[in-house]
Amino acid sequence: MSSFIAQPTDDACIATIRTLAADVVGKANSGHPGAPMGMAPVAHVLFSRILNANPKHSKWYNRDRFVLSNGHACALHYILLHLLGYKLTIDDLKSFRQVDSLTPGHPETGHTDGIEVTTGPLGQGFANAVGLGIAQAHLAAVYNREGFDVINNYTYVFTGDGCLMEGVASEAASLAGHLQLGNLIYIYDDNHISIDGDTAVAFTEDVEQRFLSYGWQVLHVDNGDSDLEAIYKAIVEAKKEKNKPTIIRLRTTIGYGSKQQGTHGVHGSPLKADDIVALKTKFGFPADQSFYVPKETYDVYAQAAARGAESEKKWEVLLTAYGQKYPKEHAELTRRIAGKLPEGWEKALPVYTPADPAQASRKFSELVLTAITPLIPDMIGGSADLTTSNLTRTKEMIDFQPESTGLGSYKGTYIRYGVREHAMGAIANGLSAYGGFVPFVGTFLNFVSYAAGAVRLSALSKHQVIWVGTHDSIGLGEDGPTHQPVEVAAHFRAMPNLDFWRPADGNETSAAYYVALKRTQTPTILSLSRQNLPNLEGSTIERAAKGGYVLHEEQNEDLTIVSTGSEVSIVLEAATKLIADGIKTRVVSLPCWSIFDAQPEEYRLGVLRSGAPILSVEAYSTLGWQKYSHEQFGLSGWGASGPYKKVYEKFGLTGPNIAIVAHKVVNFYKKKGGEVVSPLVRAL
Repeated sequence: MSSFIAQPTDDACIATIRTLAADVVGKANSGHPGAPMGMAPVAHVLFSRILNANPKHSKWYNRDRFVLSNGHACALHYILLHLLGYKLTIDDLKSFRQVDSLTPGHPETGHTDGIEVTTGPLGQGFANAVGLGIAQAHLAAVYNREGFDVINNYTYVFTGDGCLMEGVASEAASLAGHLQLGNLIYIYDDNHISIDGDTAVAFTEDVEQRFLSYGWQVLHVDNGDSDLEAIYKAIVEAKKEKNKPTIIRLRTTIGYGSKQQGTHGVHGSPLKADDIVALKTKFGFPADQSFYVPKETYDVYAQAAARGAESEKKWEVLLTAYGQKYPKEHAELTRRIAGKLPEGWEKALPVYTPADPAQASRKFSELVLTAITPLIPDMIGGSADLTTSNLTRTKEMIDFQPESTGLGSYKGTYIRYGVREHAMGAIANGLSAYGGFVPFVGTFLNFVSYAAGAVRLSALSKHQVIWVGTHDSIGLGEDGPTHQPVEVAAHFRAMPNLDFWRPADGNETSAAYYVALKRTQTPTILSLSRQNLPNLEGSTIERAAKGGYVLHEEQNEDLTIVSTGSEVSIVLEAATKLIADGIKTRVVSLPCWSIFDAQPEEYRLGVLRSGAPILSVEAYSTLGWQKYSHEQFGLSGWGASGPYKKVYEKFGLTGPNIAIVAHKVVNFYKKKGGEVVSPLVRAL
């Protein structure tokens, strides 16, 4: 890159950002003006001189990615997007934090043009960016050829003290350093202020030494308020380092230019009217005008946007030439960019009959991955140090590692996340956000709760991330209550835009993957057993793919028992005993509530029909089952440590005991009398 050249427009551009930040937050009477005002100089340098992106085509694949991890400072990002010519008008800035506006209170991908990832909960964006960096490194290793660097973008991140206090950022930073991701450049807004006041009250560690210990390059700029040349040179220096991520400690004054600059008073509250007037006067802007943008500012950013558009044109020419020389690789890369899976992959899904041996559903999951990952290079997997328990790494997979470690290659599709569940989930969101990837990650189901913040943002952001959650119930046995996810299913089933699957056998496991890979805007959690499960008579991929179906039918039934996962075979055992006792018992398998709920009403009412009581059975909390059953049998507390069959016996989850429970239900409703209406029949 060329050396830094100061422009006579720089001061006006920076003042534009600062005054707009005050106006945006002030009009909304809500928000955080301090960080946008303090970071205006570095934002101006990055977006006007360095960032390689095309505002007229925000999804250009080889664009540089920008992540605002300190998402409360989003007024800054929105202002820059507007100035650059993204689909964000001055009226959108005036609608900041208003219902249905394009400028919500924190950045949301898919909602606002130019936003890469949804940030808000601090540290998430920091970790998302590591996923973006892994994505670029992998694709570059797989597809670039000499003279054809078709994938060579950088990821730039703004982050603050709050992000660096969060554990998820520490997890992600540690892994990024190990992976030597030189395509990551973080700018740390070191302004010493958080909501509680000066960070001295809680955050006194040496951040630079911490990141050096992670294996990062650490640079610093002591005057982030006005030393544009130092900011520029630091970013350029960061780009030269190819084997380490970089963090630039940037000293800034929060709320620079305000009467409250440098204090927590400007962190999360609008400036007062007289302060805004004084601010504009100080920078030579009309004090009586709101949302004032000088023409020279628009001109500067128009030039930056034009450079980005020209970069994309050159890339398109390069990609075309690449296709002529490497047609196979070009076809695969462009397919992935388009977000389409290879044709016919689903034909490889394993199919089972009752004659096939019983296996744990985590093993059925491994067999699916073994069958389909060679056909779908988009799938990139990993585990939080539980690979041999989660069975997420197939024999053909190579570890994603720097070549220098001797442990693998950036061409690899298996990530060793270490014991970092939360970062793993957030990194997977970044992989999904990059495009061209379907990430799957593994841990014990109970520890998906460690990553709940990332899972929630998967669902909110429509990231197609697949969680392989093994050891899914009290059936894991000896590890006891600390590992047994009694309440986890209820939590994640309640989450909007998330599919929670609990398959009962091999076909249902194949169905879960089939649906998960088809659901391109929805994350999936697979709840998988440690203990062996028999392959069931009547289960098929097609039937299970509806989320719920009748596994055993009876006409004029006395009872329907609905269940999931490892309890379905137990329920079938109970049904056999009940039928022998003269009680006609239907059995329904309901592996995924959200998918079942999406089926036509006629179908759902045919599965869970009126006429007889419905009893649900599951080795979890019964919360939520009231929607599908009249009576619920499950766990009212924590599990227990011991061999899994003994644990099941302790809590009555056996065929004989469920038959006893079922007798009570049937007798109660016969004595009660009257019509038994399906719980699905309701006004709303």
